[in-house]
Amino acid sequence: MISNMLTQLKPVIKEFIPPIVLKTYNKIRNNSYGLFGNYPSWEAAMKDSVGYDSDIILNKVRDSLLKVKEGKSIGEKDSCLFDKIQYSWPVLAALLRIASIKGNKLSVLDFGGSLGTYYYQLKDFLSDLDELRWSIVEQEKFVRCGQDFFENNELKFYYDIETCLIHENPDVILLSGVIQYLPDPYVFLGNLVNYNFQYLIFDRTPFIEGGQERLTVQKVHPSIYEASMPAYFFNQEKFLGCLDKFYDLLVEFESQDRVNIPSQFKGFIFKKQQ
Repeated sequence: MISNMLTQLKPVIKEFIPPIVLKTYNKIRNNSYGLFGNYPSWEAAMKDSVGYDSDIILNKVRDSLLKVKEGKSIGEKDSCLFDKIQYSWPVLAALLRIASIKGNKLSVLDFGGSLGTYYYQLKDFLSDLDELRWSIVEQEKFVRCGQDFFENNELKFYYDIETCLIHENPDVILLSGVIQYLPDPYVFLGNLVNYNFQYLIFDRTPFIEGGQERLTVQKVHPSIYEASMPAYFFNQEKFLGCLDKFYDLLVEFESQDRVNIPSQFKGFIFKKQQ
C-alpha cells in the first residue's frame, strides 16, 4: 500500500524539486555504478561483491534472448534488448576467414557466451556456411537453461571446456568480455595454450593505462540487473606475453566498451604457431 502511494507520488514530488537538485542527485547516483577500488586479492574483492549467480539475472537474460530467438527483437547484450546491433566486425571477419580456410565450415567454442548472445548476433552472417557448430561453455545454471530453451542442431551448451572437447572439435575459442571476471586469469591463459586451439579470439578485454594492473569491483547499474563482481584490468605486455611463445598475433583491434577507469578495451586474434 505504502509502496504504491510512493510510486504515485514520485512524479508529483519531482515537480517541486529544483532541476539543479535533480541533476546533482542523478550525477551522484550514476557515479555509484561502474568499477571501483584497487584490491590486493580476489578474496578481498569478493567480500565487497554480491556476485553474478542469481536467478533474477538468468531469467532476465533468458527472457530477452527468447525475444531475439523468436524474432521479436534484433539483439541482446547483458539482458538489455537493442533495436540496432553494434557488431564487432573484426570478430566476424576472423570467423569468416577461419570458415573459408576450413572449407566453408566453422566450429566455435564460445567461452562465457551467456545463452547465445554472439550466436544470435552473427548467425545470419554465417547462414551460408555448409556447417556451423556453436558451443557455449557457461555457469551451471546458464547451461541448464540453454539446453532447455535454446539448444538446436547448431547451438550446444557445456559445463566446461573438457566436456565440450569430448563432443566437439572447435576451430577457434572466442572469449568476449569474460577473462577479466575469472579468479585466476593468468592460470586460465596458461591452461588455454594446452588445449591446442588453432585460433584464439579475445574481444572486450580491458587494459589499464599506465601499466599497473588493477583488481576492481564492478557495480552494475540496477536498470540492467542487481549485481557486483570482481573485475581485472590487465597489463597488455604481460597479457600478451602469456601467449607469444605459442601463438602468432594476427590482428589487434579496439573494442567499443568505455568505463570510468582510464583504460582501453581491446581485442586480439591469434593463430597457433606451426
